[in-house]
Amino acid sequence: MTEANKPIDPVDPDQVRAEASALAEHLRRSGVHWLPKPQPESVARLEELFLRSQEKLEPSPTVEQAAATARPKLATSQSVAPRSIRPTARLDPVAPSTHLGGKYPQPDLPHPERQTLLDELNAKVSVCTLCEVLASCRTNTVFGEGNASPRVVFFGEGPGADEDRSGRPFVGRAGQLLTKMIEACSFRREDVYILNTVKCRPPGNRNPEADEIANCREYYESQLSILRPEYIVCLGAVSAQELLKSKLSVGRLRGKLHSYFESKVLVTYHPAYLLRNPAAKKAAWDDLCLMLRDAGIKE
Repeated sequence: MTEANKPIDPVDPDQVRAEASALAEHLRRSGVHWLPKPQPESVARLEELFLRSQEKLEPSPTVEQAAATARPKLATSQSVAPRSIRPTARLDPVAPSTHLGGKYPQPDLPHPERQTLLDELNAKVSVCTLCEVLASCRTNTVFGEGNASPRVVFFGEGPGADEDRSGRPFVGRAGQLLTKMIEACSFRREDVYILNTVKCRPPGNRNPEADEIANCREYYESQLSILRPEYIVCLGAVSAQELLKSKLSVGRLRGKLHSYFESKVLVTYHPAYLLRNPAAKKAAWDDLCLMLRDAGIKE
């Protein structure tokens, strides 16, 4: 077989991504700052289109075959409409997602009884030592706070340094932004309830580990069962993936309402992420507007 007749090797998408990532990292270390910052929505959209295009790969043509077919295509390019990529149900990002159905295990209680149960659970959390590392380095546990009969619950990842000192959720810079997001939805902070996946600050503000989340699961599940909110807003990947038992990214989970028992679940970006990536604030507001429209609240 001559060199011209050899088939063209198919492109390995994983190799292309790895080489592109390595090149970008090399340029960054070399002080090159002209590379654009990725937009989360665009990245998710391009990833979806790329995956769809890989579903029906045809064998690569030889060089001679490609040359033979190139001329007719050029001659008729003005009269032939470009082929569009059709979405498939398997990769449809707006397909409904359901985690758990049915009613919450906890009965629907009057407001005073809900608050009593939350206070009792808070006392249990405050002396928890299930996570040896977290219990040994915490200043305070961060149980959660807000209205015991909320329409909306905001569900975050874990306490930071400010939260560890104060014992309250979302009081640092990210918390200030969350308060603005809540107020933009026509709520007051005291109208909603705010809690995290884990109740103690992980060292160095790292993500909570799987066993730490598992140890805290009983606490947040009990809180949600007592609160029985109409909507749960998951802030970031940690809380969204844990609550929905999913490995999908925020970009793939946002844009639709999921379910957790009787609550509707909305996934959006964590306020800390929005502080680092201000361009994503519009997408986060679009997510909140989806909830507001569903709730019949004027945007």
